[in-house]
Amino acid sequence: MNAKDAIKLSIDSGTMVTTMYLEDLSDADMLKRPCPGCNHINWQVGHLIASENHMLGMSAPQAVKPLPAGFAEKYTNDTAPSDDPNTFCTKAELMAAHKEQRDATLAALDKTSDADLEKPSGVEWAPNVAALYSMQGSHWLMHAGQWAVVRRQLGRKPLF
Repeated sequence: MNAKDAIKLSIDSGTMVTTMYLEDLSDADMLKRPCPGCNHINWQVGHLIASENHMLGMSAPQAVKPLPAGFAEKYTNDTAPSDDPNTFCTKAELMAAHKEQRDATLAALDKTSDADLEKPSGVEWAPNVAALYSMQGSHWLMHAGQWAVVRRQLGRKPLF
């Protein structure tokens, strides 16, 4: 196994866990907050998709796929407090955008050389390109802990 294989394994593990957490949630479920002051799942997923797009732009700008029209504007800090479903994308729209961004990330990773993985990223929280790619899986997992709480609030049994 090489560095790219390990990074892809990490990304794929994050995808597997988060997909399982989201797959049986309805659009209404996606608007539930784990507690007052926390962001609901819909907003978090939109934030994650926009973040993936941004991080790919930092590591492989030539590989970036544009987000759907108006997407970034729906998922800002200003929209986070909203519970109006018309403010956000549907779950189906989110999952389609996620697939497109993730496919672009994995294709770019595949084309990235080991030397390019070592290049500095310019950000403290991901010191090199390899760390930017690794964040694609771990960032989703950071949010998924909140989704586990929402799932329990909705009466779902633990998945793991």
